[in-house]
Amino acid sequence: MARLAGLPIVAVVGRPNVGKSTLFNRIVGARTAVVEDRAHTTRDRLYGDAEWNGRRFVVVDTGGLDAAAGVGVIEVKVQEQAHLAINQADVIIFVVDAIAGLTPPDREAADLLRTSRAPVLIAANKADNSARELDANEFFELGWEETYPVSALHGRGVADLLDAVVWDLPPESPEEIARKEREREADLWAKDAAFGMLAPIVVGERDEEEDDGQGEEDEEATAASAEERRWDAMIAAEGEDAEVAIAIVGRPNVGKSSLLNALLGEERVIVSDIPGTTRDAIDTPLAWGRSQVVLIDTAGVRRRGRVANGPAADKYSALRALRAISRADVAILVIDAVEGLTSQDAHIAGYVVEEGKGLLVVVNKWDLLAEKTDRTFDQYVDWIRHDAPFLDFAPVISISSKTGQRLDRVLEAAVDIWGERRKRISTGELNRLVSVAAERQAVPMVKGRRPKLFYATQVAVAPPTFVFFAREAGSVHFSYQRYLENRLREAFGFDGTPVRLVFRERSSVQLSERRAAKLAAGEGGAGGSRPAGRAKPGRGSAATGGAPSAGGTPAASAAGARSAAGTSSAARISAARGSAATARPRSGAPVKPARSSRKGSSGARPKGRPSS
Repeated sequence: MARLAGLPIVAVVGRPNVGKSTLFNRIVGARTAVVEDRAHTTRDRLYGDAEWNGRRFVVVDTGGLDAAAGVGVIEVKVQEQAHLAINQADVIIFVVDAIAGLTPPDREAADLLRTSRAPVLIAANKADNSARELDANEFFELGWEETYPVSALHGRGVADLLDAVVWDLPPESPEEIARKEREREADLWAKDAAFGMLAPIVVGERDEEEDDGQGEEDEEATAASAEERRWDAMIAAEGEDAEVAIAIVGRPNVGKSSLLNALLGEERVIVSDIPGTTRDAIDTPLAWGRSQVVLIDTAGVRRRGRVANGPAADKYSALRALRAISRADVAILVIDAVEGLTSQDAHIAGYVVEEGKGLLVVVNKWDLLAEKTDRTFDQYVDWIRHDAPFLDFAPVISISSKTGQRLDRVLEAAVDIWGERRKRISTGELNRLVSVAAERQAVPMVKGRRPKLFYATQVAVAPPTFVFFAREAGSVHFSYQRYLENRLREAFGFDGTPVRLVFRERSSVQLSERRAAKLAAGEGGAGGSRPAGRAKPGRGSAATGGAPSAGGTPAASAAGARSAAGTSSAARISAARGSAATARPRSGAPVKPARSSRKGSSGARPKGRPSS
């Protein structure tokens, strides 16, 4: 391919250990490539987007050009990857070392670059001062007119180099021009929406009266067409940012790079039987239906002790693999079918779950298993569920990157998991499920108190996050939380994505607000110090709706009437006992006499009256 996504390609090439990866990181503005003061650190082609003076282009970092490289598998493939980058490039940056000067490997690399049709710019790296900038004149001997002394580490002279790169880029492609037009339309739409100037689009409506002229119709059609283009631009701009990022992770030498090459249908990355072949996290776009997915090949994640005691490149590779998981939507965990699920595989899967990413377990090298039966895969799944029970939500697929067995199901499952992560459940439907679950299994008691669930709502997607408001929220046992999660998965799916449940105490602020609302709705009595629904009986109030006493005011009378109407039956009986002297008894109801003041007659009953 000559170009990637309609953008020109700028290849950074040179002999080993001249600072190509440092210059690559400086141009793309991020520490994407692994940098170490050791030759042959970079192996695969590493792509990154850059923009300078309004022109976007793709920068490619390559392994060192070395004609005297060994005959090992990795060394040969590194040279092949570098040659592919040179053939694809529209502009080539030839990086040399200003301190070491012109060397025979530089001359051999220059002989190779002379066969390329792309323009070549010499970047004399490590020119940190004026004296070294003068030493860079030595490289004019190679025959190219433009040599730029730069310091990739400090950024010195890089701007002049990028000016020359943009000058030598080919004209913008139709895809790039269309992208800029969409961005411009989206910016205009955003400005109009911010100022409230964007009118809604009404489809199918026409005025009842005919237009006065054809000119007005054309003007309205032009305005509607402009609005539609703005909406289309906004949707297109959002669609460009909605790429599915899928990271391929796992231990070293389980077949991650082989899986990437098999999905792409080309030798995109170096594959060998030597563990640790891949060092960088390599992003590769792939057309999928009407959209595009980004596949991220990562280095194998070793055990923490081996990384700490190993080379610095292994540590940086592990960090970039973990960063790839953080920026991905779905992670494909590749395990070896021969070795099965190991503790390191479970550790990597645990990191994916903690990050809230979708997870797909792929059992690679299925073709190497001997004596397979129709029950072999089910037994494998049972072993995975038993050894790592926290992965019971993750789908499992058995494949063979070498033979292509069931490869078509990998991306389908990954994209489906991406959709499950963005599933949203309505609050009403969610609370109906929670009510049924609580009726079927009550919340267990903790220290003599039973937590109570009031309601739940979904507050986020990717991953789906649900907040449960409860009393004694901190006492909800983890087993009951798992029970609710299982009920959610049974009802709504969420296959392949973690589900987060947050239990929050119903705050006292909400209760005080409700109490204040009641006070405002039924305020009455003396100076508003007591709500009307809780008026003190006696003293000018009729507990059962009777007339107020002589000292009562009309406001107090109205408050007493509202109190009698709004209180419960128990409150009415209590009020009647406290105001028996002024309340009218109900017909046929027994009346308890007033207590006598004579000594010893407190418990006597009148003759002929039934006891109350």
